[in-house]
Amino acid sequence: MLSVIFDSLPAFSVDAPRAIVLLCDTASGETFAALDKASAGAVSRAVALKGFKGEAGQSVVLPAPAEGLAQVVLAGVKPKGGAAIDAVAIENAAGRAVRLLEGVEGAVLGLSEGLEQFAPDAALGACLASYDFDLYRTKKSDSRPVLKTLHVAVSDVAAAQARWVALDAVSQGVILTRNLVSEPPNVLYPQSFTQRIEELRELGLTVEVLDEKAMTELGFGALLGVAQGSVHKPRTVIVRHDGGGSEAPLAFIGKGVTFDSGGISIKPAAGMDEMKTDMGGAATVIGLMSALARRKAPVNAIGVVGLVENMVSGGAQRPGDIVRAYDGQTIEVLNTDAEGRLVLADVLSYTRKRFNPKLMVNLATLTGAIVVSLGYENAGLFSNSDALAKGLAEAGAQVGEGLWRMPMGEAYNRELDSDIADMKNIGGRPGSAILAAEFLKRFVGDTDWAHLDIAGTAWKTKASAIAPKGATGFGVRLLDRFVKAHEADA
Repeated sequence: MLSVIFDSLPAFSVDAPRAIVLLCDTASGETFAALDKASAGAVSRAVALKGFKGEAGQSVVLPAPAEGLAQVVLAGVKPKGGAAIDAVAIENAAGRAVRLLEGVEGAVLGLSEGLEQFAPDAALGACLASYDFDLYRTKKSDSRPVLKTLHVAVSDVAAAQARWVALDAVSQGVILTRNLVSEPPNVLYPQSFTQRIEELRELGLTVEVLDEKAMTELGFGALLGVAQGSVHKPRTVIVRHDGGGSEAPLAFIGKGVTFDSGGISIKPAAGMDEMKTDMGGAATVIGLMSALARRKAPVNAIGVVGLVENMVSGGAQRPGDIVRAYDGQTIEVLNTDAEGRLVLADVLSYTRKRFNPKLMVNLATLTGAIVVSLGYENAGLFSNSDALAKGLAEAGAQVGEGLWRMPMGEAYNRELDSDIADMKNIGGRPGSAILAAEFLKRFVGDTDWAHLDIAGTAWKTKASAIAPKGATGFGVRLLDRFVKAHEADA
């Protein structure tokens, strides 16, 4: 992970290697002039040639412009259309800039006049952009980032460091989530995932594990039905952060299907490798709980993840089976590839009954239909509470993780009625992402609840400003910001 050091010094006075990153909204000012002088005028000449005006997305890269300067990168931060510069704009600019650095393990980042308040946000963007999951590569690639240390030049080190504590905690939570989602399914399965969660006890979190026997005794028939075809036995893991006294907890629930073959309703072979990411919701919940513990959030929060592997075998669940969920409702399983909602059904109703939370938010890579609806830029938001939906959407907008609220209603819900059980696990293809949400709603009672379908946002085939291709860690920052709002209310 990138090491960040805040220094009270000019942006060009750290010892070699002296790669310089300057985030600016204009090609002028004292900081720009000083950098131009250090480069013997090379920076101003490049700016003129490129037409650089400090706008978001603009950049100038100069390799070795002067003795002692390994590389200089200028990145614009001014949003197009006249919008105000905010933390997200700074994070994205810093992310783009550090990804333009080549062959340097250390760099200095400075901000032009009037932007220093965003220095910790720039550090966050740099950390997230420099992420590289290289655990299984035995040969180094020149195209991969090598930056290890970033000095951030500020005039008030104490103020920057104070803000960085919380942002660093969130950064580590995002990276934990990315690591979990990136792991291959022969390495990360319910038991090994559980072991990694148990390691978080060192942060002060309380971790409780329900094994197959305990879930059988509790009546987790829906979850256990999904898991019965795999040699890897299921787990439900409960993680608690107690920082809010006697307040009712906020509950976050994650779908943790560590590999999804589709079961007997088997998926096509093409793209099945990406089904290792079907535990993205659980990974986000664990990353969030890590962040809350690291920053000692003054709130009570519970993370509950149902961990299973959905496989084909002689013991696998069959289309046509009927299972009984934890709360006693019966489900006709018409498609074994609609398994995530079965896992969540038990975990949602169990969390509600046992912990009586203030609210519940579940995350899941639940449907391909949400990707058809929203693409890869926004996650689907479904909720029985306007206030909760608004709070989540606002938190997402503040950190650049978009949510789009989708409709729900009784007409959709009726599509799930079964002739021989209380419900079936699928309806028709039209509105199928909505039908999946309606299914979950049947297990939350009158608790304020929201479902985030992150199938299009948890894993991307193209890099963004602050995330390489692959696991994004979507949702950790959003939910951390959402929790902060509840801290303020308390």
